Amino acid sequence: MGMQVELPQSRIDAVLGAIRHGILTSELLPGQPLVEAELAQRLGVSKTPVREALKILSNSGLVQFAPYKGARVQEVDRTLTLAVRDLRLLLEPEAVRRTVALGAGHYWDRAAEILERAHGLLETNDRATLSLLNRDFHASLYAGCGNPLLLEVLDNLRDRTALISVFGWRAAGNDDEVPAYRREWLEHQEILDAARAGQADVAADLSEKHMTRFFERILAILPDG
Repeated sequence: MGMQVELPQSRIDAVLGAIRHGILTSELLPGQPLVEAELAQRLGVSKTPVREALKILSNSGLVQFAPYKGARVQEVDRTLTLAVRDLRLLLEPEAVRRTVALGAGHYWDRAAEILERAHGLLETNDRATLSLLNRDFHASLYAGCGNPLLLEVLDNLRDRTALISVFGWRAAGNDDEVPAYRREWLEHQEILDAARAGQADVAADLSEKHMTRFFERILAILPDG
């Protein structure tokens, strides 16, 4: 495994970032067992920060713990995808509408910075970074909704969404005239333009359509079972 880790802040944060990156780059494959001792050796740390990082990633949906089997990388299936889709479609468009309606315009600068960085990566194959930027862009659109519980629920879906995004981009490949992540970037720009213009209902509607198309593409390539 080529994962490298530096420890500038805390060991747990560094290990957390390394394992998350390994999952989102498919260095750590869906369903793969995550053995604390092996990860600790590869990352050059003790088992304690690995154990804590795996617990955090379990709560965020990237790691699954099974009785008598320990931790393994979460697999993307229809059950997970439908659950994330339902919650996001129910909650996120409204959170976006509220953020725009409340005039939380300072969040748009953050969203624009994320889009600019993502644009610079569109020609690369850095799906891990693109997926994390994708989740951060969406978070910036609803961050000013004014409801902390709504934010908590949506933020808890961010890693799961990143995992599903990487799965979809990898499965789609580059056969499309417009690769999936480039198409999503264009849709993101439309949503941001509506938000900047103060068009709350338009931004919410575009967000809903964007997510609906995204999940339709994912579900089309997942088996029914």
